[in-house]
Amino acid sequence: MQIQQLRYFVTVAQTRHFTRAAELTGVSQPSMSKQIRVLENSLGTPLFVRNRGAIELTSAGEALLPHAERIIIDVEAAEESVREVAGLRRGRVRLGATPSLCDGVLPEVLTAFHRRHPGVDLEVHESGSRLLMRDLARGRLDLALNIVSAGTEHEDIVTTELLTEQLVLVGPPHHDLAAEVPVRDLRDVPLVMARDGYDLRERTNAACRQAGFEPRVAVEGGEMSSVLRFVEAGLGHAIVPQMVVATRPQLTVARLSPRLTRTVGISHRPEEAMSLAARAFRDELVSQLG
Repeated sequence: MQIQQLRYFVTVAQTRHFTRAAELTGVSQPSMSKQIRVLENSLGTPLFVRNRGAIELTSAGEALLPHAERIIIDVEAAEESVREVAGLRRGRVRLGATPSLCDGVLPEVLTAFHRRHPGVDLEVHESGSRLLMRDLARGRLDLALNIVSAGTEHEDIVTTELLTEQLVLVGPPHHDLAAEVPVRDLRDVPLVMARDGYDLRERTNAACRQAGFEPRVAVEGGEMSSVLRFVEAGLGHAIVPQMVVATRPQLTVARLSPRLTRTVGISHRPEEAMSLAARAFRDELVSQLG
């Protein structure tokens, strides 16, 4: 039993006329009659009583008709769903990103993508780079916008580097902060630190230790937004990505010496394992940030 045979059967049942049904479906009358006979043979019973000038359904045909109509409706709905996804009128992207990237580059990218593909649902999950890569490898995420660093690599995960951003020192509003601050001068400066597992905390610790001291922690355990609020409240200074201070003009900002940077990348499973929506969002990120 084939879907096309069911379509022919339903059309004949509705028109009660083989020639008219053939015209409606765009096939020749002999071809349609042949396919109906094949369907009847596969079911082992006639579906129509063929009288001169009249076509009637048999009891078997009457029994088949509502099922055939429902099958055709379901198949057409399935075909339309696939066409919508293929045309990116529908879909879903599960995106993971670090808090600093959620505060910085991500909003503009999300806005541009949603404008192009309003039917695609976007789910954003915030976490540290290591946890994002773990969830991506386990299939819980489609994409991970993360910080590229040693120790975050996973087998069968592809990472494309997008940009390198500078890390800066931020202080409370109206604080007397030089334009450039050597990292060694942070020895006795209270620092606000992100929680464990975040690349930014590891970068801050590494920079201080390379300068020969352990950081003096004033507050720890916050997300990026919390870190910035704590600095605004005067609890300490913090090393943060330059991109996040654009919306915090009240903070004082200084370059660091030596210069500290980090590389942002987009990670995903192999191309053949990605949905069309995930590929489209990956391409949007590469276009805007690469």
